[in-house]
Amino acid sequence: MDVPLWVWGITVAAIIGMLVFDFFGHVRTPHAPTLKESGTWSAVYIAIALLFGLVVLVFWGGTYAGEYFAGWVTEKSLSVDNLFVFVLIMASFAVPRELQQKVLLFGIAFALVLRTIFIFLGAAAIENFSWVFYIFGGFLIWTAIAQARSGGHDDDEEFKENSVLRLTRKVLPTTEEYHSDRLVTKIKGKRFITPLMIALIAIGSADILFAVDSIPAIFGLTQETYLVFTANAFALLGLRQLFFLIDGLLDKLVYLAYGLSVILGFIGIKLLIHALHENTLPFINGGEHVTLVPEIPTWLSLLVILVTLLVTTWASLRKNKKDAQRRAERGAGDPAADSAGRHIGAPGDPDADTAEAPADPREVPVSRPESRTD
Repeated sequence: MDVPLWVWGITVAAIIGMLVFDFFGHVRTPHAPTLKESGTWSAVYIAIALLFGLVVLVFWGGTYAGEYFAGWVTEKSLSVDNLFVFVLIMASFAVPRELQQKVLLFGIAFALVLRTIFIFLGAAAIENFSWVFYIFGGFLIWTAIAQARSGGHDDDEEFKENSVLRLTRKVLPTTEEYHSDRLVTKIKGKRFITPLMIALIAIGSADILFAVDSIPAIFGLTQETYLVFTANAFALLGLRQLFFLIDGLLDKLVYLAYGLSVILGFIGIKLLIHALHENTLPFINGGEHVTLVPEIPTWLSLLVILVTLLVTTWASLRKNKKDAQRRAERGAGDPAADSAGRHIGAPGDPDADTAEAPADPREVPVSRPESRTD
């Protein structure tokens, strides 16, 4: 795939332009986006990604367009799984709803820079060492098994600060309260970083871990650096809007982890087959290529990914519907039960458990003292 330097320049400029537009058009003035706003702009970014795929189809052909779409769908799916962690981070740091957009956008921009570095490093490694495909494939299969065993995200799961955050808190003085949408503030002549900055660092450092499996996964679908970069960029660009659009629906995707484990495992196997076809390791078939098993074509990869996601979504929604029916049946038999079917006691019943169910941390209002800035 021959991509002129000027095409790279236009692509990068367009992506930076969309980030700048996002900041000045939506994030600069703190507010909690409505469902309509989130839905509209999510659709816009998805449309842009699809239109770009058509551009690839027209100028470079169906094979490369198929690789782009397979990579974009995979990265988008993995990014939805990442939103679970983003929700935990927002709740852990009690980020006010109207400030969450800024954290997400800055975190996405930081993630895009890091992923670009990883992409070029990965491309260089593949160009010079074909045995890297063995490492990528084995790692993805291991990740798929670990994902399937974990079964996804627990409702009671809590965010645990990593070493980057602990080091940041230790080195940099941090305020206890939020200071509007400021990342850095000054108190009595001394500069402090705010909890908003800590949350931003948490989002960015978490995405480093996300890139560890997403970058090898997309290299399993295409080795074209331009397609890897654009698929990642367009998957990340609409992530902020997607967060607010499906925030309340994430817990309903109960089988998403299993679907992603199938996709990662499939791509891992695809990488291992490709590694055998490109084999140069002397202890495998005497350094000769192994072509006994045919390589998996791009159209089949895209089909497997789409079918897996559709089945996963359908099964998740079906399970949620059945669970809701069971809760409704239990609630109908117990007038003192809450919406989840739990007995919380009735007025005048001293023997009943009167403890209310814990509130969703995303809905707890956060009071922010006035900043004592100089």
